Amino acid sequence: MKEALLYTKESNRIVHCLCCEHHCVIRNGAVGVCNVRKNEDGKLYSLVYGKIIAQHVDPIEKKPLYHFLKGSLTYSIATVGCNFKCKHCQNADIAQFREHVGEEDWIPGALLKPVDIVRFAGENNCESIAYTYTEPTIFVQFALETMKLARQAGLKNVWVSNGYFSNDTFELIKYYLDAINIDLKFFNDLTYKQICGAKLEPVLRSIRSCVANNIHTEVTTLVIPGMNDSNTELHRIADFLYNVDPEIVWHLSAFYPASEMKDVSPTSIGTLNRALKIGLAAGLKNVYLGNV
Repeated sequence: MKEALLYTKESNRIVHCLCCEHHCVIRNGAVGVCNVRKNEDGKLYSLVYGKIIAQHVDPIEKKPLYHFLKGSLTYSIATVGCNFKCKHCQNADIAQFREHVGEEDWIPGALLKPVDIVRFAGENNCESIAYTYTEPTIFVQFALETMKLARQAGLKNVWVSNGYFSNDTFELIKYYLDAINIDLKFFNDLTYKQICGAKLEPVLRSIRSCVANNIHTEVTTLVIPGMNDSNTELHRIADFLYNVDPEIVWHLSAFYPASEMKDVSPTSIGTLNRALKIGLAAGLKNVYLGNV
């Protein structure tokens, strides 16, 4: 464990986590929503610092980033844990690891240092490091230290995020963050709450903030039948993105049954093509279909 960044101490050994938009108030001995930031005797600790559960060399387009370092490789890393509880999560075994491991305090992962990640990226001819697979906000401390070293080594830094990081976290990372793909899962606050356990507005704010700070920003919407595939909702997403930046890249990705939503049908190509037309009609210049 390592004492965490971004928290305040309250009375009775309670801590207030400032890492993401949940702003968890955590009693002694408990963890936040992410399951990886724990209050130990009035101090908040990161349980996943340096514990890398996944590391792979990926094409940058897999993130997906289509307009950033085209054709290059990125070194992807993740720890366990997430601040969302998405019922359709493709990586639920590591994002919601508490439900898949028996020992409460055991954190899986290879113990590595930031310098190791930067070295591995260089050895594998990667032009960037991607903080991905799970939400990088929950391992921001390790990510930030790695990002600083990566910048010194001439590597770019990429986040693949649900966009639920706090302003405090963004202020720490924005100087070292070169590109980001943010999931805009729905344009309905109730659906966000029911499916992800989160709210819409912080995600919208994060997209605006990244664009305003000249961070290369692409957005992905997983189009789920019966949940966010109506013309109304797709129009609202497209109009929001257009008003942020007509040049922003919008990825429309096909859903496949997963996790707690195995009874939902896959997205049809007809639905994706309809969404594509809506995006283009709204004035967006860069709309792509994915996962098809």
